[in-house]
Amino acid sequence: MLSAECYKQRMETGLTFFEMSYMLMQSYDFLYLYNKYGCKLQMGGNDQWSNVIGGVELIRKIGKDDSYGLTFKLLTTKEGKKMGKTEKGALWLDPEKTSPYEFYQYWRNIEDESVENVLKLLTFLPIDKIKELASLKDEKINDAKKIAAFEITKLVHGESEAIKAEEASNALFTGSGNLDNMPTFDLNGNKNITIVDAIVLTGIAPSKGQARTLITQGGISLNEQKISDINYCLSEKDFSEGYAILKKGKKVFYKLV
Repeated sequence: MLSAECYKQRMETGLTFFEMSYMLMQSYDFLYLYNKYGCKLQMGGNDQWSNVIGGVELIRKIGKDDSYGLTFKLLTTKEGKKMGKTEKGALWLDPEKTSPYEFYQYWRNIEDESVENVLKLLTFLPIDKIKELASLKDEKINDAKKIAAFEITKLVHGESEAIKAEEASNALFTGSGNLDNMPTFDLNGNKNITIVDAIVLTGIAPSKGQARTLITQGGISLNEQKISDINYCLSEKDFSEGYAILKKGKKVFYKLV
């Protein structure tokens, strides 16, 4: 373990018991799977290389030489952090945790520099097509992002959900498409709630305090009108179209019905 670079780097600042035991437990896990189920290959992100190799070496110490490890490039968040389930901004494949629309929007809004990497890692588009899309500049790079978002959503949630997500996105940002498929929150007939309550109920903010902060910072709008009053109360006039669009910034939307 101490020969692994990831442990060497932490020795001066200290390692928790969990960190010290992680390689041992993962190595033994590989050995157990090898003995019980004949598992000979362990795959993981390239940050798991030392742990994977630990298992391979443990199996070889019992006289077996037919176990292998395979690691691959990690997919990271916009901040360059591992997209683990405890990381802020991480995506879930489960539609109950990250809706197909939110999933689509994430890829639709990736940074320009990430387009080529995302297309290569997460789609089956031909390399020549990927290079062509990645070479687009300025506003045209958005076309590449739309293709990436659609292709990745289609792989995870199916083509029908990808089409719905695309239509909802087009309806919001270009005026064409179908608003029926955007994230919707049912108020159960209670249209006279405060804007703060609406923000919390939809999950745009986890608390009323943070909801008020968003409002005072100019981050909330209702039906394209900026809301500056933290005591604003929704009323029938906000639902003149049969729904109201609650928006945080430029990218987070909810249809209130």
